[in-house]
Amino acid sequence: MQVAGAVPGAMARRAGLSYNEIAVLDLLSDHPRGPGEIARSLAVTSAAASGIIDRLVARGYAVRGPHPQDRRRTVVEISESGRAEIVGHLMPMITQLAALDDDLSERDREVVLRYLTDATAAIHRLL
Repeated sequence: MQVAGAVPGAMARRAGLSYNEIAVLDLLSDHPRGPGEIARSLAVTSAAASGIIDRLVARGYAVRGPHPQDRRRTVVEISESGRAEIVGHLMPMITQLAALDDDLSERDREVVLRYLTDATAAIHRLL
């Protein structure tokens, strides 16, 4: 089942954003990035990445600023409203998952954790 892979598209539709705009917000939620790094992550041209960034900045979801070590370069950072947009769409799912977690016994948690750890390791070996 490929349910998790459908989440970004569903979030994009609900937020009125493109799939790539959601992908950039997701990238920026970890840490600020340069436009070139964003382009490489999305496998798009620099011009396409710049357009995506422009749209996010225009909507107030991202901000551009000078690179902290090299003032000639630019970095893009998620704004508080951009972070709130992502969290707002994820919160119903997060709440339901927390309720499922609350229903597990300690033994059940150990089994689930072991399975997820081993499954993640198997996926990493493939990658």
